[in-house]
Amino acid sequence: MAEPAERSGQRRVRPAPLIFEPAEATADPEHFFDLESIEDPRELLARATELALAFRAATDRAVEFQAVAAAQLADPRRFDRLTPAAVAERAEWTEDYARKMIEFGEGLIRTSGRDPEE
Repeated sequence: MAEPAERSGQRRVRPAPLIFEPAEATADPEHFFDLESIEDPRELLARATELALAFRAATDRAVEFQAVAAAQLADPRRFDRLTPAAVAERAEWTEDYARKMIEFGEGLIRTSGRDPEE
């Protein structure tokens, strides 16, 4: 489970802009953000690295949103709260992982200073 970059002392990586590809380009399994057309290995390495960093940053951010949502769904103040098992089922996680994500989300909510019930 990823921790927010601010708490781990790392600077947040600004992801490279991801340009959505047209449907006909994504239908070709060899096509990936036009990397196959870059012939200069230096340029290819630079662009592929940008994409890898962008995807990592996007993954970290998405995991943070998952954790916050899990914590909100399991909040005991909600009349319709979900158990960790129910959160796990919805997210296709194990129950143990759901508990960890709920705890992580509670920490994110606390550090953001926002009460989701406000």
